[in-house]
Amino acid sequence: MRLLSTLLLALIPLAFLGVMVAAPLWALADYGGSAQWRETLADPYIRERIVWTLTQALISCFLTFLLSLPIAWTLARIEFRGRRLILRLLMLPFVMPTLVAAMGVLALFGARGLLLPGWQDTPYLLLYGNVFFNLPVMVRAAYQGLQQVPAHRLQAAQTLGAGGWQRWRHVEWPALRPWLAGGACLVFLYCFSGFGLALLLGGNRYATVEVAIYRLIAVELNIEQAAVLVWLVLAITGLAGGAYALISRRTVSAASVQAAVPQPCRNLPQRLLLSCSLLLLTLCCALPLAAIAMQAAMAGASWRVLAAPETLAALWNTLRFTGGAMLAASLLGILHAALARRLPWVRGITFLPFMVSPVCVAFGVLLLYPEWSASLPLLIATYALLAYPFITKDLLAAWDALPASYTAAARSMGAGRFQTGIYVTAPLLLPALRRGLTLAAATCIGEFAATLFLSRPEWQTLTTLIYHHLGLPGADNRDQAMVLSFVLMTLALAVFLLLDAAEKKTARI
Repeated sequence: MRLLSTLLLALIPLAFLGVMVAAPLWALADYGGSAQWRETLADPYIRERIVWTLTQALISCFLTFLLSLPIAWTLARIEFRGRRLILRLLMLPFVMPTLVAAMGVLALFGARGLLLPGWQDTPYLLLYGNVFFNLPVMVRAAYQGLQQVPAHRLQAAQTLGAGGWQRWRHVEWPALRPWLAGGACLVFLYCFSGFGLALLLGGNRYATVEVAIYRLIAVELNIEQAAVLVWLVLAITGLAGGAYALISRRTVSAASVQAAVPQPCRNLPQRLLLSCSLLLLTLCCALPLAAIAMQAAMAGASWRVLAAPETLAALWNTLRFTGGAMLAASLLGILHAALARRLPWVRGITFLPFMVSPVCVAFGVLLLYPEWSASLPLLIATYALLAYPFITKDLLAAWDALPASYTAAARSMGAGRFQTGIYVTAPLLLPALRRGLTLAAATCIGEFAATLFLSRPEWQTLTTLIYHHLGLPGADNRDQAMVLSFVLMTLALAVFLLLDAAEKKTARI
Protein backbone atom coordinates (compact mmCIF):
# COMPACT_ATOMS: atom_id res chain seq x y z
CA MET A 1 0.00 0.00 0.00
CA ARG A 2 2.85 2.39 0.87
CA LEU A 3 4.55 1.61 -2.45
CA LEU A 4 1.33 2.30 -4.34
CA SER A 5 0.82 5.66 -2.63
CA THR A 6 4.43 6.62 -3.41
CA LEU A 7 3.92 5.77 -7.07
CA LEU A 8 0.75 7.87 -7.17
CA LEU A 9 2.58 10.79 -5.56
CA ALA A 10 5.38 10.48 -8.10
CA LEU A 11 3.07 10.39 -11.09
CA ILE A 12 2.06 14.06 -11.18
CA PRO A 13 5.25 16.03 -10.31
CA LEU A 14 7.68 13.74 -12.12
CA ALA A 15 5.44 13.48 -15.18
CA PHE A 16 5.12 17.25 -15.19
CA LEU A 17 8.91 17.70 -15.11
CA GLY A 18 9.23 15.12 -17.86
CA VAL A 19 6.70 16.87 -20.10
CA MET A 20 7.84 20.45 -19.40
CA VAL A 21 11.62 20.04 -19.01
CA ALA A 22 13.06 16.68 -20.04
CA ALA A 23 11.06 16.15 -23.24
CA PRO A 24 11.53 19.70 -24.61
CA LEU A 25 15.26 19.56 -23.95
CA TRP A 26 15.45 16.16 -25.62
CA ALA A 27 13.65 17.65 -28.62
CA LEU A 28 16.50 20.13 -28.95
CA ALA A 29 18.87 17.21 -29.51
CA ASP A 30 17.46 16.84 -33.02
CA TYR A 31 18.95 20.22 -33.88
CA GLY A 32 22.52 21.37 -33.87
CA GLY A 33 24.67 18.51 -35.16
CA SER A 34 28.47 18.65 -35.08
CA ALA A 35 28.60 20.70 -38.28
CA GLN A 36 26.10 23.18 -36.86
CA TRP A 37 28.14 23.45 -33.67
CA ARG A 38 31.26 24.29 -35.65
CA GLU A 39 29.43 26.83 -37.78
CA THR A 40 27.79 28.49 -34.79
CA LEU A 41 30.93 28.71 -32.67
CA ALA A 42 32.90 30.01 -35.67
CA ASP A 43 30.60 33.03 -35.91
CA PRO A 44 32.51 36.03 -34.46
CA TYR A 45 29.31 37.63 -33.14
CA ILE A 46 28.30 34.44 -31.32
CA ARG A 47 31.78 34.07 -29.82
CA GLU A 48 31.62 37.66 -28.60
CA ARG A 49 28.23 36.98 -26.96
CA ILE A 50 29.61 33.89 -25.19
CA VAL A 51 32.73 35.69 -23.96
CA TRP A 52 30.76 38.72 -22.79
CA THR A 53 28.16 36.56 -21.02
CA LEU A 54 30.88 34.74 -19.09
CA THR A 55 32.73 37.98 -18.40
CA GLN A 56 29.76 39.92 -17.02
CA ALA A 57 28.71 36.96 -14.86
CA LEU A 58 32.20 36.62 -13.37
CA ILE A 59 32.57 40.37 -12.82
CA SER A 60 29.16 40.46 -11.13
CA CYS A 61 30.22 37.59 -8.85
CA PHE A 62 33.38 39.46 -7.92
CA LEU A 63 31.56 42.73 -7.23
CA THR A 64 28.85 41.14 -5.11
CA PHE A 65 31.51 39.17 -3.22
CA LEU A 66 33.47 42.31 -2.34
CA LEU A 67 30.43 44.37 -1.42
CA SER A 68 28.69 41.65 0.59
CA LEU A 69 31.47 41.07 3.14
CA PRO A 70 31.29 44.39 5.02
CA ILE A 71 27.49 44.49 4.79
CA ALA A 72 27.01 40.94 6.09
CA TRP A 73 29.55 41.43 8.91
CA THR A 74 27.83 44.65 9.95
CA LEU A 75 24.41 42.98 10.05
CA ALA A 76 25.74 39.97 11.95
CA ARG A 77 27.98 41.72 14.50
CA ILE A 78 26.73 45.29 15.03
CA GLU A 79 23.42 46.18 16.65
CA PHE A 80 21.79 49.35 15.35
CA ARG A 81 18.32 50.81 14.87
CA GLY A 82 16.66 49.33 11.79
CA ARG A 83 18.91 46.25 11.61
CA ARG A 84 16.03 43.76 11.67
CA LEU A 85 14.11 45.78 9.08
CA ILE A 86 17.12 45.68 6.73
CA LEU A 87 17.41 41.92 7.20
CA ARG A 88 13.78 41.60 6.10
CA LEU A 89 14.21 44.04 3.21
CA LEU A 90 16.97 41.84 1.78
CA MET A 91 14.14 39.66 0.47
CA LEU A 92 12.78 42.53 -1.63
CA PRO A 93 14.89 41.94 -4.80
CA PHE A 94 13.71 38.31 -4.78
CA VAL A 95 10.14 39.43 -5.39
CA MET A 96 10.98 42.33 -7.73
CA PRO A 97 10.48 41.55 -11.45
CA THR A 98 13.61 41.83 -13.58
CA LEU A 99 11.85 44.32 -15.82
CA VAL A 100 11.29 46.65 -12.86
CA ALA A 101 14.97 46.42 -11.95
CA ALA A 102 15.97 47.21 -15.54
CA MET A 103 13.62 50.19 -15.66
CA GLY A 104 15.07 51.43 -12.38
CA VAL A 105 18.59 51.31 -13.79
CA LEU A 106 17.43 53.17 -16.92
CA ALA A 107 15.70 55.73 -14.71
CA LEU A 108 19.09 56.43 -13.12
CA PHE A 109 21.51 56.13 -16.03
CA GLY A 110 19.44 56.03 -19.23
CA ALA A 111 18.99 58.78 -21.81
CA ARG A 112 16.93 60.83 -19.31
CA GLY A 113 18.47 59.40 -16.16
CA LEU A 114 18.16 61.18 -12.84
CA LEU A 115 21.72 60.49 -11.68
CA LEU A 116 24.12 60.07 -14.61
CA PRO A 117 22.22 60.26 -17.92
CA GLY A 118 23.64 58.94 -21.17
CA TRP A 119 25.13 55.64 -20.01
CA GLN A 120 22.62 53.46 -21.85
CA ASP A 121 25.12 52.13 -24.42
CA THR A 122 27.79 51.02 -21.94
CA PRO A 123 28.34 47.66 -20.22
CA TYR A 124 28.05 49.23 -16.78
CA LEU A 125 24.26 49.28 -16.75
CA LEU A 126 24.02 45.49 -16.93
CA LEU A 127 26.68 45.08 -14.25
CA TYR A 128 24.86 47.49 -11.97
CA GLY A 129 21.57 45.68 -12.60
CA ASN A 130 23.22 42.37 -11.73
CA VAL A 131 24.54 43.84 -8.49
CA PHE A 132 21.07 45.16 -7.61
CA PHE A 133 19.54 41.71 -7.97
CA ASN A 134 22.33 39.55 -6.59
CA LEU A 135 23.95 41.53 -3.80
CA PRO A 136 21.18 40.46 -1.35
CA VAL A 137 21.82 36.82 -2.38
CA MET A 138 25.47 37.08 -1.40
CA VAL A 139 24.76 39.14 1.71
CA ARG A 140 22.27 36.58 2.99
CA ALA A 141 24.71 33.75 2.27
CA ALA A 142 27.52 35.53 4.13
CA TYR A 143 25.20 36.48 7.00
CA GLN A 144 24.05 32.87 7.42
CA GLY A 145 27.68 31.75 7.38
CA LEU A 146 28.57 34.22 10.13
CA GLN A 147 25.61 32.97 12.16
CA GLN A 148 27.24 29.53 12.14
CA VAL A 149 30.33 30.79 13.97
CA PRO A 150 29.90 29.79 17.66
CA ALA A 151 30.03 32.71 20.06
CA HIS A 152 32.33 30.81 22.43
CA ARG A 153 35.01 30.57 19.72
CA LEU A 154 35.03 34.30 19.22
CA GLN A 155 35.14 34.85 22.98
CA ALA A 156 37.97 32.37 23.39
CA ALA A 157 39.98 34.03 20.61
CA GLN A 158 39.44 37.43 22.20
CA THR A 159 40.48 36.08 25.61
CA LEU A 160 43.71 34.79 24.08
CA GLY A 161 44.48 38.27 22.80
CA ALA A 162 43.33 38.01 19.19
CA GLY A 163 42.36 41.32 17.64
CA GLY A 164 39.44 41.93 15.30
CA TRP A 165 41.45 41.09 12.16
CA GLN A 166 42.88 37.90 13.69
CA ARG A 167 39.43 36.74 14.82
CA TRP A 168 38.15 37.36 11.27
CA ARG A 169 41.02 35.54 9.62
CA HIS A 170 41.28 32.49 11.88
CA VAL A 171 37.73 32.02 13.22
CA GLU A 172 35.12 33.66 10.98
CA TRP A 173 36.63 33.37 7.49
CA PRO A 174 37.06 29.53 7.52
CA ALA A 175 33.39 29.11 8.46
CA LEU A 176 32.31 31.69 5.91
CA ARG A 177 34.06 30.33 2.80
CA PRO A 178 31.63 27.52 1.85
CA TRP A 179 28.65 29.88 2.26
CA LEU A 180 30.29 32.47 0.04
CA ALA A 181 31.16 29.79 -2.52
CA GLY A 182 27.54 28.64 -2.62
CA GLY A 183 26.33 32.22 -2.97
CA ALA A 184 28.82 32.83 -5.79
CA CYS A 185 27.48 29.79 -7.68
CA LEU A 186 23.94 31.14 -7.42
CA VAL A 187 24.99 34.64 -8.50
CA PHE A 188 26.85 33.23 -11.50
CA LEU A 189 23.82 31.11 -12.40
CA TYR A 190 21.45 34.07 -12.23
CA CYS A 191 23.78 36.44 -14.13
CA PHE A 192 24.73 33.96 -16.86
CA SER A 193 21.15 32.88 -17.60
CA GLY A 194 19.41 36.20 -16.92
CA PHE A 195 17.20 37.52 -19.70
CA GLY A 196 15.13 40.57 -18.76
CA LEU A 197 18.02 42.67 -17.48
CA ALA A 198 20.26 41.74 -20.40
CA LEU A 199 17.54 42.45 -22.98
CA LEU A 200 16.84 45.97 -21.72
CA LEU A 201 20.28 47.01 -20.44
CA GLY A 202 22.72 45.22 -22.75
CA GLY A 203 21.56 46.59 -26.08
CA ASN A 204 22.98 45.08 -29.27
CA ARG A 205 26.62 45.49 -28.35
CA TYR A 206 26.39 43.95 -24.88
CA ALA A 207 23.71 41.34 -25.48
CA THR A 208 24.17 38.04 -23.65
CA VAL A 209 23.71 34.51 -24.96
CA GLU A 210 20.11 34.42 -23.71
CA VAL A 211 19.27 37.55 -25.70
CA ALA A 212 21.06 36.10 -28.72
CA ILE A 213 18.87 32.98 -28.48
CA TYR A 214 15.73 35.10 -28.36
CA ARG A 215 16.78 37.16 -31.41
CA LEU A 216 17.82 34.07 -33.37
CA ILE A 217 14.32 32.66 -32.87
CA ALA A 218 12.09 35.73 -32.94
CA VAL A 219 13.91 37.78 -35.60
CA GLU A 220 16.08 35.47 -37.74
CA LEU A 221 14.10 32.21 -37.35
CA ASN A 222 17.45 30.40 -37.05
CA ILE A 223 16.38 27.41 -34.95
CA GLU A 224 19.59 25.42 -35.49
CA GLN A 225 21.97 28.05 -34.10
CA ALA A 226 19.57 28.83 -31.27
CA ALA A 227 19.52 25.14 -30.30
CA VAL A 228 23.32 25.06 -30.15
CA LEU A 229 23.35 28.07 -27.82
CA VAL A 230 20.62 26.55 -25.66
CA TRP A 231 22.72 23.44 -25.10
CA LEU A 232 25.74 25.60 -24.33
CA VAL A 233 23.74 27.55 -21.73
CA LEU A 234 22.38 24.33 -20.24
CA ALA A 235 25.87 22.85 -19.93
CA ILE A 236 27.26 25.89 -18.10
CA THR A 237 24.24 26.44 -15.85
CA GLY A 238 24.21 22.71 -15.10
CA LEU A 239 27.81 22.91 -13.90
CA ALA A 240 27.02 25.95 -11.75
CA GLY A 241 23.92 24.28 -10.33
CA GLY A 242 25.82 21.06 -9.62
CA ALA A 243 28.57 23.00 -7.87
CA TYR A 244 25.97 24.76 -5.74
CA ALA A 245 24.35 21.43 -4.81
CA LEU A 246 27.72 19.98 -3.74
CA ILE A 247 28.68 23.07 -1.75
CA SER A 248 25.25 23.20 -0.10
CA ARG A 249 26.01 19.93 1.67
CA ARG A 250 28.71 21.76 3.58
CA THR A 251 26.49 24.69 4.51
CA VAL A 252 23.73 22.98 6.46
CA SER A 253 22.77 25.23 9.37
CA ALA A 254 23.48 23.73 12.74
CA ALA A 255 20.55 24.29 15.08
CA SER A 256 22.74 23.88 18.19
CA VAL A 257 25.14 26.71 17.31
CA GLN A 258 24.81 29.74 19.58
CA ALA A 259 25.73 32.67 17.37
CA ALA A 260 27.37 35.80 18.69
CA VAL A 261 24.90 38.48 19.77
CA PRO A 262 25.32 41.75 17.83
CA GLN A 263 26.80 44.52 19.94
CA PRO A 264 26.40 48.31 19.65
CA CYS A 265 29.17 50.26 17.90
CA ARG A 266 32.17 50.45 20.21
CA ASN A 267 34.62 52.55 18.23
CA LEU A 268 35.10 54.81 15.22
CA PRO A 269 36.07 52.03 12.73
CA GLN A 270 32.81 50.20 13.47
CA ARG A 271 30.81 53.41 13.01
CA LEU A 272 32.53 54.00 9.67
CA LEU A 273 31.85 50.39 8.64
CA LEU A 274 28.17 50.75 9.56
CA SER A 275 27.87 54.00 7.59
CA CYS A 276 29.59 52.49 4.52
CA SER A 277 27.40 49.37 4.65
CA LEU A 278 24.18 51.37 4.81
CA LEU A 279 25.41 53.59 1.97
CA LEU A 280 26.23 50.57 -0.20
CA LEU A 281 22.80 49.05 0.39
CA THR A 282 21.16 52.36 -0.50
CA LEU A 283 23.17 52.88 -3.69
CA CYS A 284 23.03 49.29 -4.92
CA CYS A 285 19.56 48.15 -3.86
CA ALA A 286 17.23 51.02 -2.97
CA LEU A 287 18.18 53.69 -5.50
CA PRO A 288 16.72 52.04 -8.67
CA LEU A 289 13.32 51.57 -7.00
CA ALA A 290 13.29 55.15 -5.76
CA ALA A 291 14.21 56.34 -9.28
CA ILE A 292 11.18 54.56 -10.76
CA ALA A 293 8.89 56.28 -8.26
CA MET A 294 10.46 59.68 -9.02
CA GLN A 295 10.31 59.24 -12.80
CA ALA A 296 6.71 58.06 -12.58
CA ALA A 297 5.80 61.06 -10.40
CA MET A 298 7.18 63.38 -13.11
CA ALA A 299 5.36 61.56 -15.94
CA GLY A 300 2.50 64.07 -15.97
CA ALA A 301 -0.15 63.28 -18.62
CA SER A 302 1.43 59.86 -19.28
CA TRP A 303 -0.52 58.55 -16.28
CA ARG A 304 -3.49 58.33 -18.63
CA VAL A 305 -2.03 55.00 -19.75
CA LEU A 306 -3.61 53.45 -16.65
CA ALA A 307 -7.07 54.06 -18.12
CA ALA A 308 -6.17 52.61 -21.52
CA PRO A 309 -8.03 49.40 -22.44
CA GLU A 310 -4.77 47.61 -23.23
CA THR A 311 -3.45 48.41 -19.73
CA LEU A 312 -6.56 47.08 -18.04
CA ALA A 313 -6.38 43.97 -20.22
CA ALA A 314 -2.70 43.51 -19.37
CA LEU A 315 -3.42 43.84 -15.65
CA TRP A 316 -6.24 41.31 -15.91
CA ASN A 317 -4.03 38.90 -17.86
CA THR A 318 -1.26 39.24 -15.28
CA LEU A 319 -3.63 38.48 -12.42
CA ARG A 320 -5.48 35.60 -14.09
CA PHE A 321 -2.31 33.94 -15.37
CA THR A 322 -0.82 34.25 -11.89
CA GLY A 323 -3.97 32.86 -10.27
CA GLY A 324 -4.11 29.86 -12.59
CA ALA A 325 -0.41 29.17 -12.18
CA MET A 326 -0.68 29.37 -8.37
CA LEU A 327 -3.33 26.65 -8.31
CA ALA A 328 -1.14 24.36 -10.39
CA ALA A 329 2.03 25.30 -8.49
CA SER A 330 0.36 24.57 -5.14
CA LEU A 331 -0.55 21.04 -6.19
CA LEU A 332 2.87 20.40 -7.73
CA GLY A 333 4.77 21.88 -4.79
CA ILE A 334 2.87 19.86 -2.17
CA LEU A 335 3.14 16.58 -4.10
CA HIS A 336 6.82 17.13 -4.87
CA ALA A 337 7.58 17.85 -1.20
CA ALA A 338 5.65 14.76 -0.07
CA LEU A 339 7.49 12.62 -2.61
CA ALA A 340 10.89 14.06 -1.64
CA ARG A 341 10.21 13.05 1.96
CA ARG A 342 9.95 9.43 0.83
CA LEU A 343 12.54 9.37 -1.95
CA PRO A 344 15.68 11.37 -1.09
CA TRP A 345 16.88 11.55 -4.71
CA VAL A 346 13.81 13.60 -5.60
CA ARG A 347 15.21 16.45 -3.48
CA GLY A 348 18.03 16.76 -5.99
CA ILE A 349 15.65 17.72 -8.80
CA THR A 350 13.64 20.23 -6.76
CA PHE A 351 15.62 23.11 -8.26
CA LEU A 352 15.76 21.70 -11.79
CA PRO A 353 13.46 24.47 -13.15
CA PHE A 354 15.87 27.05 -11.69
CA MET A 355 18.84 25.53 -13.50
CA VAL A 356 17.07 25.78 -16.86
CA SER A 357 16.47 29.38 -17.90
CA PRO A 358 12.94 30.44 -18.93
CA VAL A 359 14.23 31.16 -22.45
CA CYS A 360 15.52 27.58 -22.80
CA VAL A 361 12.31 26.13 -21.39
CA ALA A 362 10.09 28.25 -23.62
CA PHE A 363 12.17 27.46 -26.70
CA GLY A 364 12.09 23.73 -26.02
CA VAL A 365 8.35 23.78 -25.39
CA LEU A 366 7.84 25.77 -28.58
CA LEU A 367 9.71 23.16 -30.63
CA LEU A 368 8.10 20.10 -29.05
CA TYR A 369 4.51 21.35 -28.85
CA PRO A 370 4.10 23.80 -31.77
CA GLU A 371 0.37 23.24 -31.95
CA TRP A 372 0.09 24.29 -28.29
CA SER A 373 2.45 27.27 -28.53
CA ALA A 374 -0.32 29.86 -28.22
CA SER A 375 -2.54 27.94 -25.82
CA LEU A 376 -3.44 29.13 -22.34
CA PRO A 377 -2.81 25.76 -20.60
CA LEU A 378 0.77 25.63 -21.89
CA LEU A 379 1.46 29.21 -20.82
CA ILE A 380 0.08 28.61 -17.32
CA ALA A 381 1.99 25.33 -17.10
CA THR A 382 5.20 27.21 -17.89
CA TYR A 383 4.39 29.78 -15.20
CA ALA A 384 3.76 26.97 -12.72
CA LEU A 385 7.02 25.27 -13.65
CA LEU A 386 8.98 28.39 -12.75
CA ALA A 387 7.01 28.98 -9.53
CA TYR A 388 6.41 25.68 -7.76
CA PRO A 389 10.01 25.01 -6.56
CA PHE A 390 9.57 27.92 -4.10
CA ILE A 391 6.65 26.06 -2.54
CA THR A 392 8.49 22.75 -2.45
CA LYS A 393 11.59 24.31 -0.90
CA ASP A 394 9.75 25.99 1.97
CA LEU A 395 7.50 23.01 2.64
CA LEU A 396 10.45 20.62 2.78
CA ALA A 397 12.38 22.84 5.17
CA ALA A 398 9.39 23.13 7.51
CA TRP A 399 8.52 19.44 7.21
CA ASP A 400 12.06 18.36 8.06
CA ALA A 401 12.00 20.59 11.14
CA LEU A 402 8.79 19.07 12.55
CA PRO A 403 9.47 16.95 15.66
CA ALA A 404 8.65 13.29 15.05
CA SER A 405 7.00 13.18 18.47
CA TYR A 406 4.02 15.19 17.16
CA THR A 407 2.94 12.59 14.64
CA ALA A 408 3.88 9.76 16.99
CA ALA A 409 1.59 11.19 19.68
CA ALA A 410 -1.28 11.49 17.20
CA ARG A 411 -0.79 7.92 16.01
CA SER A 412 -0.66 6.64 19.60
CA MET A 413 -4.08 8.20 20.21
CA GLY A 414 -5.57 6.20 17.37
CA ALA A 415 -5.32 8.73 14.53
CA GLY A 416 -4.73 7.22 11.10
CA ARG A 417 -2.15 8.45 8.60
CA PHE A 418 -4.72 10.64 6.84
CA GLN A 419 -6.06 12.12 10.08
CA THR A 420 -2.54 12.85 11.31
CA GLY A 421 -1.73 14.62 8.08
CA ILE A 422 -4.91 16.72 8.11
CA TYR A 423 -5.06 17.68 11.78
CA VAL A 424 -1.39 17.71 12.82
CA THR A 425 1.03 18.05 9.91
CA ALA A 426 -0.95 20.34 7.61
CA PRO A 427 -1.63 23.12 10.18
CA LEU A 428 2.05 23.17 11.15
CA LEU A 429 3.12 23.43 7.50
CA LEU A 430 0.62 26.17 6.64
CA PRO A 431 2.99 29.12 7.39
CA ALA A 432 5.65 27.58 5.11
CA LEU A 433 3.05 27.04 2.41
CA ARG A 434 1.98 30.69 2.61
CA ARG A 435 5.60 31.81 2.38
CA GLY A 436 6.24 29.62 -0.65
CA LEU A 437 3.03 30.76 -2.34
CA THR A 438 4.03 34.38 -1.87
CA LEU A 439 7.40 33.89 -3.56
CA ALA A 440 5.76 31.83 -6.30
CA ALA A 441 3.20 34.60 -6.91
CA ALA A 442 5.99 37.17 -7.19
CA THR A 443 7.67 34.99 -9.82
CA CYS A 444 4.47 34.74 -11.86
CA ILE A 445 3.61 38.45 -11.64
CA GLY A 446 7.00 39.46 -13.02
CA GLU A 447 7.43 36.64 -15.55
CA PHE A 448 8.69 37.97 -18.86
CA ALA A 449 10.79 35.57 -20.93
CA ALA A 450 8.32 32.72 -21.35
CA THR A 451 5.50 35.16 -22.06
CA LEU A 452 7.39 36.65 -25.01
CA PHE A 453 7.68 33.18 -26.55
CA LEU A 454 4.35 31.55 -25.74
CA SER A 455 1.61 34.18 -25.48
CA ARG A 456 -0.68 35.70 -28.07
CA PRO A 457 -0.75 39.45 -28.79
CA GLU A 458 -4.07 39.74 -26.97
CA TRP A 459 -2.51 38.07 -23.91
CA GLN A 460 -0.19 40.95 -23.09
CA THR A 461 0.82 41.13 -19.44
CA LEU A 462 2.20 44.16 -17.62
CA THR A 463 5.76 43.05 -18.35
CA THR A 464 5.24 42.61 -22.10
CA LEU A 465 3.25 45.86 -22.26
CA ILE A 466 6.15 47.73 -20.66
CA TYR A 467 8.50 46.21 -23.21
CA HIS A 468 6.10 47.17 -26.00
CA HIS A 469 6.05 50.84 -24.92
CA LEU A 470 9.84 50.89 -24.68
CA GLY A 471 10.04 49.74 -28.29
CA LEU A 472 7.96 52.69 -29.51
CA PRO A 473 9.52 56.09 -30.27
CA GLY A 474 8.81 59.21 -28.27
CA ALA A 475 9.24 60.46 -24.70
CA ASP A 476 5.56 59.84 -23.94
CA ASN A 477 5.92 56.10 -24.57
CA ARG A 478 8.96 56.00 -22.32
CA ASP A 479 7.05 57.82 -19.56
CA GLN A 480 4.12 55.45 -19.96
CA ALA A 481 6.52 52.51 -19.61
CA MET A 482 7.82 54.09 -16.40
CA VAL A 483 4.30 54.52 -15.02
CA LEU A 484 3.51 50.88 -15.80
CA SER A 485 6.79 49.87 -14.16
CA PHE A 486 5.69 51.75 -11.04
CA VAL A 487 2.40 49.79 -11.06
CA LEU A 488 4.28 46.50 -11.44
CA MET A 489 6.66 47.54 -8.65
CA THR A 490 3.66 48.30 -6.43
CA LEU A 491 2.27 44.82 -7.05
CA ALA A 492 5.65 43.30 -6.19
CA LEU A 493 5.83 45.40 -3.02
CA ALA A 494 2.38 44.14 -2.02
CA VAL A 495 3.63 40.59 -2.46
CA PHE A 496 6.68 41.45 -0.36
CA LEU A 497 4.49 42.82 2.44
CA LEU A 498 2.52 39.57 2.44
CA LEU A 499 5.76 37.62 2.61
CA ASP A 500 7.09 39.83 5.40
CA ALA A 501 3.88 39.40 7.39
CA ALA A 502 4.12 35.62 6.98
CA GLU A 503 7.77 35.67 8.10
CA LYS A 504 6.97 37.73 11.22
CA LYS A 505 4.03 35.49 12.09
CA THR A 506 6.21 32.40 11.72
CA ALA A 507 8.89 33.98 13.93
CA ARG A 508 6.29 34.66 16.67
CA ILE A 509 5.13 31.07 16.47
